[in-house]
Amino acid sequence: MGLQLDRVVPWGRSLAEYLRMFNLGSIETIRGLQILDCGSGPASFVAELNQSGGRGIACDPLYQFSPDQIRHQIQVTYAQVIQGVEANLDSYLWTQISSSEQLGQIRMQAMERFLTDFATHPEPYVIGELPILPFETQRFDLALCSHFLFTYSQFFSTEFHRQAIQELCRVAREVRIFPLLTLSGDPSTHLESVIQQLRDQGLDPQIEPVPYEFQQGADRQLTIRV
Repeated sequence: MGLQLDRVVPWGRSLAEYLRMFNLGSIETIRGLQILDCGSGPASFVAELNQSGGRGIACDPLYQFSPDQIRHQIQVTYAQVIQGVEANLDSYLWTQISSSEQLGQIRMQAMERFLTDFATHPEPYVIGELPILPFETQRFDLALCSHFLFTYSQFFSTEFHRQAIQELCRVAREVRIFPLLTLSGDPSTHLESVIQQLRDQGLDPQIEPVPYEFQQGADRQLTIRV
């Protein structure tokens, strides 16, 4: 894959955040499911899930690089991300997280947990990227996609989104995508068209509320049950 690590801004979230972002309930609710975290990056969701007796697979082109290379890129870009947050404080709800400093600590804890697991248990970390995934049809009970689809709408077309979601629906019986806003906090210009195209193809996409909001207005997910 042609991914250049120096162009990646790694930023990972924890299992606790995933449970709320995707309205998953508790770890007990999902422990028996085979779950794909697509575009997982340095999130600790799969590490924490598997260490709790769950069955998770993470998929991302980032995994072609070594733990040391990824750690270095995190260190290079960390201040850049925090500065971006501090320049847009009003774009976030500071209730569960009280400050940019605490945000950084939470994210670093998640990424360090990922790095440890990736170094010692690389098997669940699969190199791959949308819109073509290296998994057999209906391999997973649930596929999650966090802060990629719709978030980067300015870089990916409506057609890319449609193909990507169809691929997620191929490999999983249920797909959940969060959030539905862009990085700048605007509604994705692709969302309505993608939903209509998916309906035209016989799928039933639904916008559903979630018990999580950090980015202002980002409190809904797209759910497709196959």
